[in-house]
Amino acid sequence: MRKYIIVIISFLFLSSCKLGREYTRKSIDMPDAFVSYTNDSTCWADLKWWDVYSDTNLRNLIDYTLENNKDMKIAVAKVKEMAVRKKINYADYFPRIDAKAYAQNERLNYGGEGAADDIEFGVKANITWELDLWGNIRWANEAAVAEYLSTVDGQRALMMSLVSEVAENYFELMALDNELLIVRQTLKAREEGVRLAKIRFEGGLTNETSYQQAKLEYAKTATMIPDLEKKIAIKENEILALSGSFPQRVERTNTHKNVVLPDTIPVGLPSDLLERRPDVRIAEQKLIAANAKVGIAYTNMFPKVALTSDLGFETDEFASLLSSPMFFIGSNLLSPVFNMGKNKAKHKAQLAVYEQECYRYEKVVIDAFYDVMNALVEFDKIKLIYETRLLLEQSAKVTMDLAQLQYINGVIGYLDVLDAQRNYFDAQMSLSNAYRDKQITMVKLYKALGGGWE
Repeated sequence: MRKYIIVIISFLFLSSCKLGREYTRKSIDMPDAFVSYTNDSTCWADLKWWDVYSDTNLRNLIDYTLENNKDMKIAVAKVKEMAVRKKINYADYFPRIDAKAYAQNERLNYGGEGAADDIEFGVKANITWELDLWGNIRWANEAAVAEYLSTVDGQRALMMSLVSEVAENYFELMALDNELLIVRQTLKAREEGVRLAKIRFEGGLTNETSYQQAKLEYAKTATMIPDLEKKIAIKENEILALSGSFPQRVERTNTHKNVVLPDTIPVGLPSDLLERRPDVRIAEQKLIAANAKVGIAYTNMFPKVALTSDLGFETDEFASLLSSPMFFIGSNLLSPVFNMGKNKAKHKAQLAVYEQECYRYEKVVIDAFYDVMNALVEFDKIKLIYETRLLLEQSAKVTMDLAQLQYINGVIGYLDVLDAQRNYFDAQMSLSNAYRDKQITMVKLYKALGGGWE
């Protein structure tokens, strides 16, 4: 028994060896800071999503979506699956124990000298243990852990996307509501224009053309209402589909308040994206898993040693079973001798897979960097866009009021009034879109920086 123990200890010592290249994070020469932004250790994305979005209705909608979205439920279940599968690989570290009880009769007739029964009864425990001499099992466990963590980060990425998507759709819905309000107000003005044009036509002050033109503008404006109502209904359905609920009214804020954007936002360092953005973390976990599978393919080229042992009771008489102990221990050495280079080819193929994952990781990092840069460009320019459109809307309003006054006094024709009204209507819609874009710009920047998940 002492010899057996020494042999097992020797195998355990050898199993501390792990062949292959350990994973180290791939070095990427990222800029020290985002263009036009100084180095900052803090980042806006560190805020919780409920601190970023102050609208109570939006908060409730996001919270409900994260709780009930079907893709999120699938992602949660996937994480549970991978957590269990990770344990399957971890179990390979330990011996496997099977038990069996049997009774058998083998009838033998050696040399034709007469048949004889060979009866045997037994109760045995079989122990099998594959020794991890070269690190094959450890590489497999490392790959399983990386695949599990990639699903965890996949759930985080989905959460971040859902928070962003719900917020963006919510602000688009509010913008559609505001457009519908503008159209209805414009329709009232067009109705009043038709009334005045009719009075002036019937009074002989203008010709019929002006009156018919007023009716045409009223009809054109009226056609926009059902189209906007359709868009609002579809947008509500998109939001509700995300939340995992059936059609109903989406509660939202009715007031159209101006959003004052800060002059600057702390965006952290580009290198922070490696930890903050779940898509980058997923790419790295896939790279870790690919590296581990290279280790598996490499160690498969070396012999595998498994210890086997049987212990229990064995006898040819059932009555003496418990008084007939038995013990057996052995080892199996399985080594590839000739397979036309199959194992080497598998190793080379896995190296190529690892190379692909390296490039994918680099691509994801670069894409993440430019996501932030594009969001910062929008953030820097949207304030100027809004201010110029606000000035345009105010100027168009003054021009329209003057045109209407001049028309009433007979100074200008009705076509000039219509031009002024059209310009004011377009300016109102343009300003409404700029207001929407201000809100969505903040959503995109928050998401690009990796905000919105816990």
